[in-house]
Amino acid sequence: MKLENKIAVVTGVSRGIGLATVNALLEEGAKVAGWGRTAPEVQHENFEFVECDVRSADSVQMAYKQTVEYFGGQVSVLVNNAGLGRSAMLEDQDLDEWHLMFDTNVHGLFYCTRLVVPGMKEMGEGHIINISSIAGTTGIEQMSAYCATKHAVRGISHSLYKEVRDYGVKVTCIYPGSVQTNFFDNIDSVTVNDNMMRPEDIASTILHCLESQVNYHHVDIEVRPLMPKGRKQV
Repeated sequence: MKLENKIAVVTGVSRGIGLATVNALLEEGAKVAGWGRTAPEVQHENFEFVECDVRSADSVQMAYKQTVEYFGGQVSVLVNNAGLGRSAMLEDQDLDEWHLMFDTNVHGLFYCTRLVVPGMKEMGEGHIINISSIAGTTGIEQMSAYCATKHAVRGISHSLYKEVRDYGVKVTCIYPGSVQTNFFDNIDSVTVNDNMMRPEDIASTILHCLESQVNYHHVDIEVRPLMPKGRKQV
């Protein structure tokens, strides 16, 4: 896809992968709507922050309406990035945190995606990028709830791409390993460090997928830090 003047929506834009993706899309000439609860530090003529809580279907509906009215066209790119994780043994899992993860990581993705698909099918082009996690391909102790949500993202992505591929619409699911973001703020067992991937690395992968040849479709991409524990000494 040629991204210049295309309308793109990115969720969870205040920092991390979302913010890096916004900046990467703007550099390619896209018109970007950033959906989130907190505005990022972005000043660009092609950027519009739209206050949105993806956990609320009504909030997402209003954000979508505001976006298409502001930019005057259909959404060509959706990056479902908003997400969070909490750590706990299954039997100790707090019920509110369980629902928070599913409402954000799964229901939020559904609310956003269902609104852009009709317009993409009508245009005969579009690309939905879902940010899952390596937790969406395996199980991780004390992360059962988070793993469940990211497995759900994988299932939605695989089903949806088969529904929309014949309309010229792509769906890509990306499974990052550890990234230097605020994701780990609420997980005591992990500390952000320089051996993790950078948000800009994930943004570059997103751009690579979006700008691929029209009949070339990335379905699943797993990315990990090369040396998660640092370089070994010889």
